[in-house]
Amino acid sequence: MHPLVTLIVPGRDVGTYAPAAIASLRAQSETRWRALLIDDGSVDDTRAVFADAAASDPRFQLLHHVEARGLGAARNIGLDRVDTPFTGFLDADDELTPDALALWLGALEESGSDFVAGAYVRSRAASGVYAPGRVQPWVARATTPRRLGTTLAEHPHASANIVAWSKLSRTEVWDGLRFPENVAYEDQIVAQQMYTRVRAFDVIPDVVVHWRLRADGTSITQGRDRMPVLRDYIAALRGGIRVLHDAGHSAAVVARLDLILAMDLPPLRRIAEAHPDPAYTAELDAFEADLRALPEFADAHPDPALAAALAW
Repeated sequence: MHPLVTLIVPGRDVGTYAPAAIASLRAQSETRWRALLIDDGSVDDTRAVFADAAASDPRFQLLHHVEARGLGAARNIGLDRVDTPFTGFLDADDELTPDALALWLGALEESGSDFVAGAYVRSRAASGVYAPGRVQPWVARATTPRRLGTTLAEHPHASANIVAWSKLSRTEVWDGLRFPENVAYEDQIVAQQMYTRVRAFDVIPDVVVHWRLRADGTSITQGRDRMPVLRDYIAALRGGIRVLHDAGHSAAVVARLDLILAMDLPPLRRIAEAHPDPAYTAELDAFEADLRALPEFADAHPDPALAAALAW
């Protein structure tokens, strides 16, 4: 039976977590899938974990980079090999919920939309065991209530759902669309391009992914005190807003500004207060000046309750 879905599963030095990601694929109630396991130059046992999966289950295929090329490049290499009607992503340190594929496919089969975005939660370690938390308010705004065949004009808050692995798309969505390479936060601009280019998309409130916040502090979102990470982060935020602005989606720009002002800037400012490099504060000042220069800034109203409700 030919699979319906190709899942692109990149990972580097995730041998500790990859077995759980692989198990979550095997546990899917929808079985018509294949997975491209892409080892991006790991120096731990990630390749061995991926190879064992491929040897024991023909739905897994192993790809290997001798040297790390980054998440964007790994995903692009996977996209070049997709030959199924639908395409999705799973980072190899995260986990799909058991009905994720069934929920995604069910929505798309009902709506005929170009892609579907679902809710997700962080998975944190407590006493050595990772457990999923609750759906964050900004994720709920993007995915609740269930909407089939919607657009960014009708649902501008969808633009907050910017992660690649929360979505399943028809493969033709990726014609002429690829991830930027050699940068972090590579999925943010691509997500906004997806929202602005497609005819229609779906959102569902169901949790489809458990997003692991690594206990060892090596998740990219835990490295924002480093200047290169900060620069990539700000570039991704700027780029995503530019995509929305250039496409004429002012309401979505306002929604992004509300969220950035409430959620992104305050923790960065707290880092800057103790940061030894004054360039860190200078980067933030320049970014905030850019935001204030946007014509949509006058309509931005960050919700203090949103920031207070975030469980970071």
